[in-house]
Amino acid sequence: MVATLGKLKKVDLREAWKHEALDFTRWLAQDENLALLSEEIGVDINLIQTEASVGSFNVDILAEDSNGRKIVIENQLEATNHDHLGKIITYASGYNAEIVVWIVKDVRNEHKQAIDWLNEHTDENINFFAIKLELWQIGDSPYAPKFQIISKPNEWAKIMKAPVSDLTERKLKLLEFWTALNDFLENKNSKVSPHKPSAHHWNNVSIGTSKAHISLTASARENKIAVELYIPDCKELYFQLVNKKEEIEKLYGEELYWQELKDKKASRISISRDNFNLYDNKNWEKDFLWLEEKTLAFKKAFCPFININ
Repeated sequence: MVATLGKLKKVDLREAWKHEALDFTRWLAQDENLALLSEEIGVDINLIQTEASVGSFNVDILAEDSNGRKIVIENQLEATNHDHLGKIITYASGYNAEIVVWIVKDVRNEHKQAIDWLNEHTDENINFFAIKLELWQIGDSPYAPKFQIISKPNEWAKIMKAPVSDLTERKLKLLEFWTALNDFLENKNSKVSPHKPSAHHWNNVSIGTSKAHISLTASARENKIAVELYIPDCKELYFQLVNKKEEIEKLYGEELYWQELKDKKASRISISRDNFNLYDNKNWEKDFLWLEEKTLAFKKAFCPFININ
């Protein structure tokens, strides 16, 4: 029997969103859609406000990541232009943002060069993304959005440009560890897809909501790796999960470490493993396998209780 296949067709953005602010920005600001963007760029995005004022201007979306870094998002349902390039820089300076995301219908070459230049000439704390947005449809199916990164920060280049005093062996080794983990998971077509590698002791995995994410951590000082459900700013969600603790741990298969973190906005639920050596590359594969296994188990145990399919 010959399978019947549909025909994939590209849809003009204006078919779905007539107006950038009234239609597209409102759509993107929804939790599940910010999660799609978050997964693409490898940065957690938690909405603060839409149409946030910067003097006489308004940034489309003001947000922050799980570490409190400000994010500005500018939307443009047309090709890039000089006006919007100036706006994203104005918005970034107005909110002291460390992450700037420019979402457009198409990226002109001169503007890609400009974003690349900004990434090359700013320090490791400042990150610019140029994102091309497309809509696709099969037959009469609902439109499916596709974010495509056209320009992004180069983490290695940013770190190598940092002051010599900041170029510690540990930072470089962490970046190497997370890069190797991502390559390992990609090569085996794993269902675990962490964010872009960094020189931090953590790397995050999106789970389809901006209220929480899975965080993978690697501590050279404590010789420990861990997987945790990190809830940056929603105690209500944490206590909802606490009420389901018995069911969650039954799904997971063992007891977890629950931390309300009373003096902080955040909460976490974790599992850890000792005898980790960041500097022993030869044994990294067993660490990668453990992180993958526990991440999949966390998704299975927690997602049903956070209303994520």
